[in-house]
Amino acid sequence: MAPETKTKPKKAAAPKRVRQTAPAKEKPVKKRIAKKETPTAPEPKAEAELKGKFIYAVGRRKEATAKVRLFQGASVITINEKPVANYFPVFEFQQAVLNPIKVAGLEGKVGVSVMVDGGGIRGQAEAIRLAISRALLKLEPSLRPSLKARGFLKRDPRVKERRKYGLKKARKAPQWAKR
Repeated sequence: MAPETKTKPKKAAAPKRVRQTAPAKEKPVKKRIAKKETPTAPEPKAEAELKGKFIYAVGRRKEATAKVRLFQGASVITINEKPVANYFPVFEFQQAVLNPIKVAGLEGKVGVSVMVDGGGIRGQAEAIRLAISRALLKLEPSLRPSLKARGFLKRDPRVKERRKYGLKKARKAPQWAKR
């Protein structure tokens, strides 16, 4: 025969305590007056996006960062509140900035305001080119093949390599001496 085992009777679970709080005060309800909407004719997509506002885009290259605002109307292109010719005296850099607009065929139809910071002049010019290309793409998605074929939509990932300890530069080693 198996020895009898005694089991302890289970205690009844105590009821859960409910925390009592004061009733919440009701906030006054503000009445909103519905505005009457007048039907308007649908505008073309590009004009609807730019009416009274701008398209924003960012471009980067090496240490340079360019923030571009593209707007319709005045064909003024300013970089850090200076005209392109004054900011980039080198013709090559001016062309780098203006090429996306020429490819899109929007010369004289769009204005560009750019704030650029960091890097050298070439990095800044290429950062602006990328930012303008991205803004044009938001304006008109059908420009993608022509901008991509010229490489204006590629973010160039090449940056300066960091210096390593024991070396004079990233890869340049001190002169080796046998004795």
